[in-house]
Amino acid sequence: MNAFLFKRIDNAPLIVFRVLFGLLIFLESIGAIFTGWVRRAFIQPEFTFNFIGFDWLQPLPGNGMYFYYALMGLFGVFVMIGFKYRWSLAAFTLMWTATYMMQKASYNNHYYLLILICLLMLVQPAHRYLSVDAWRNSSIRQISMPRWCSVIIIAQVWIVYTYASVAKLYPDWLDYTVVENLMLGRKHFPVVGALLQKHWIHVFVTWTGILFDGLVVPLLLWKPTRKLAFFASVVFHLFNSFVFHIGIFPYMSLGFTLFFFDPQLIRNIFLKRKPLYTAGEISVPGHKNVCIGIGVAYFLIQLALPVRHWFIPGDVLWTEEAHRMSWRMMLRGKGGYIHFKVVDKATGKTEMIYPKDRLSPKQRRIVATKPDVIWQFAQRLKKEYAARGQDVAVYALGKVSVNLRPAATFIDPKTDLAAEKWDPFRHSSWILPEPGSEEKSSDPDKKAVNSAENKPRN
Repeated sequence: MNAFLFKRIDNAPLIVFRVLFGLLIFLESIGAIFTGWVRRAFIQPEFTFNFIGFDWLQPLPGNGMYFYYALMGLFGVFVMIGFKYRWSLAAFTLMWTATYMMQKASYNNHYYLLILICLLMLVQPAHRYLSVDAWRNSSIRQISMPRWCSVIIIAQVWIVYTYASVAKLYPDWLDYTVVENLMLGRKHFPVVGALLQKHWIHVFVTWTGILFDGLVVPLLLWKPTRKLAFFASVVFHLFNSFVFHIGIFPYMSLGFTLFFFDPQLIRNIFLKRKPLYTAGEISVPGHKNVCIGIGVAYFLIQLALPVRHWFIPGDVLWTEEAHRMSWRMMLRGKGGYIHFKVVDKATGKTEMIYPKDRLSPKQRRIVATKPDVIWQFAQRLKKEYAARGQDVAVYALGKVSVNLRPAATFIDPKTDLAAEKWDPFRHSSWILPEPGSEEKSSDPDKKAVNSAENKPRN
């Protein structure tokens, strides 16, 4: 273990990745301003749906979120050039995590992955070469790093890809329904829009998604297939970037491949003036056991989170319970409609509340399909009426469709959501069973396949 984790290797992959990583988080932050994402997510809405338990995290008033994201972009530049590296990355990590927790209308697994990569990069000695920090303080300058610096990035990438592959093993993905629906939304694309509607494209994307996610890490680790896997990665991620418009994730994923190649090759391509490290010493820190313990605990959590839905009754594809932080990416489309009935308990007077009158377009989509958001909106209505001196019951009325199947009632219309408590670790009984779920549960093999959740298309 010591020889594997603490053997020193050339740090060229880490240094190059730090520069790329800093550039990408700068572009993500500044891009959010100039594409109007900050305006749509934080400024235009009357309020945001934060993660439950983080109500105290609220967007800054007025145009404050523009300055907030501009500051994050500045920290990205500091990370890129290695200026006050740990402080800059720590500040970005805190700010990015806060924006992730304070709104769910634009939830994306990639946003969560960025938090994890930030945490892993915080413990890396990524500022010890080609950085302002090393220029100002030559005593920290190094041309090597322990092997664990590469291992933890590779392990995190393997977890993401593997769970993403397994999540695709369910009927609607395997019969090409999901990809067909996804491509239907790209029919308007110039030049390639018509091509994306071809059945052979749907077959290719379906099986490529499963095989690439499941095999890319092992193929990158094995030297005879490394170049082929890298070429496949370039094609795969550029295709995803062009077709699905998923921000910096495809380019960050290509950046991860730096850690799979021989450090000498990375040094020869990107850092030719950097001295090559070949000594290969084994340097075991005195706090080795603490470091290994923290690392094991972290990765056990990462392995456990994506399977927690198996311990909650119901198909996560339908219920959404334990969906987040589980690497079910771009694997299903879900839509619906909803409105709320508010009943004054004292007078019996009824009032209908329609999301279109209160929420942004993205908020309307998630309030129709996400049970936690439905519950949050009911709780908000309860507080608003309480401020007027009214004690009310709140009922949700609506239907949901998964992968363009016939819509069905999602929330029990007889349950007063204002009186319910939210438990993230248990099934909420007011979420009605998916139509046909009894038939599914009677066939164990079918149930196993259908329980693989996927990410809703926004």
